[in-house]
Amino acid sequence: MDMEIPMKKRLTIISGVTVLAVFLLACNLGVSATPDAAATLNPLYTAAAQTLQAMVTQQASATPVSMVATSTLFPTATSILAFPTTTTYLSPVPVKRCDAAAFVKDVTVPDGSTLSPGKSFTKTWRLQNVGSCSWTSSYALIFVSGDGMSAPSVVSLPGNVNPGDTLDVTVNLVSPAKKGHYRSYWKLRNASGVLFGIGAQADTAFWVDINVLGQEYVGYDFVARACEAVWGSNTGTLPCPGDEDDDNGYVLKLSNPRMENGDRVDQPGLLTVPRNTKNGYIYGQYPAFKVQAGDHFVTSVNCQYNANTCNVLFQLEYQVGNGNVKTLKQWHEAYEGRYYPVDLDLSFLAEKNVTFYLTVSANGSKGKDQALWLAPRILRQGTPPPTPTVTVSPTATTTATTTATITSTATMTATATPSLTPTATATPTETATATNTP
Repeated sequence: MDMEIPMKKRLTIISGVTVLAVFLLACNLGVSATPDAAATLNPLYTAAAQTLQAMVTQQASATPVSMVATSTLFPTATSILAFPTTTTYLSPVPVKRCDAAAFVKDVTVPDGSTLSPGKSFTKTWRLQNVGSCSWTSSYALIFVSGDGMSAPSVVSLPGNVNPGDTLDVTVNLVSPAKKGHYRSYWKLRNASGVLFGIGAQADTAFWVDINVLGQEYVGYDFVARACEAVWGSNTGTLPCPGDEDDDNGYVLKLSNPRMENGDRVDQPGLLTVPRNTKNGYIYGQYPAFKVQAGDHFVTSVNCQYNANTCNVLFQLEYQVGNGNVKTLKQWHEAYEGRYYPVDLDLSFLAEKNVTFYLTVSANGSKGKDQALWLAPRILRQGTPPPTPTVTVSPTATTTATTTATITSTATMTATATPSLTPTATATPTETATATNTP
């Protein structure tokens, strides 16, 4: 009958075996002046370990499954396999839409094309049917948003387009009448009235994109009408045109001014010189002008040629009705050999009567501040109105009619004079006959 050895007794036996092994080894080695510790201890450790392993194996066979339950506290290889595998990262199967288009190219009028106002043009897109359904003549091109450009709201497709095929879709348009950037958005519509377009979801519109740079004319000329303005400076009102020797400031019209870089320009200029003092200024208050949508103020600002000490601040100011005077834009300019073009949109003032001010201020101490506005004007979109020469024609016609009436009166007087002569001659004949009778 096998008897289980208690743990405490087992440890005592192991310790005894270890001591005995050390003792025997020491006896066998003999006396050595320099013992090798590693050579001595390693066999002992090996023997002790083998003994301990044999006892643990024996104990394990004598105690069935009592120790196995504790191993369930730690994850096993089978528990790791329960996590999701890489199959969850596979791409979904693409869904084929019945109606879907792809943009191929602009056949006519590519994006950013420049057109004159009111110009008729034809826009053509090349589209591909990337859906699973054929397009028929019941499908149509539909305007959805943006600027309609006088287009029809519906344009039927000319025929069938099978999946994978391309079609040139065309619409007739008219460019807007005013200058600007315009875009018109379009989609396709199927036989059931459902809209579709391009892109991953087949819901993006395609478009026509144009710039309108049409005919313009001068709606207001600040040089030609300079002396209609009220001019003034720090000291009060100034004459127009002024005197270039006037230290209070002056304004002069120039037919072909010389720019700061030395160039002669074949355009009129307005020379505005502030009062010759520190922080001197000059301004011109123009008569009120009704602004229209699309109007824009155009000029170039610089110092006159050889005005070496010129250092000024140009300002375009405005006043709506009796409101406050506000600065629309200002430009700092010094004599450095360059000039700067200006183009300001005035559409925000459309349909308002606006008083404009051209103002120039000396930027600091006095100097030769000869500030030059090159052809300041307001440009307006469209065809210029006819010149007012028609007012002269009615005056000339009236004068010619009056002259014809006077001639008729003179003819009647001449006819009456001969009829009186025969009557006067008959009277003396009768008197002579009476005298000779006795």
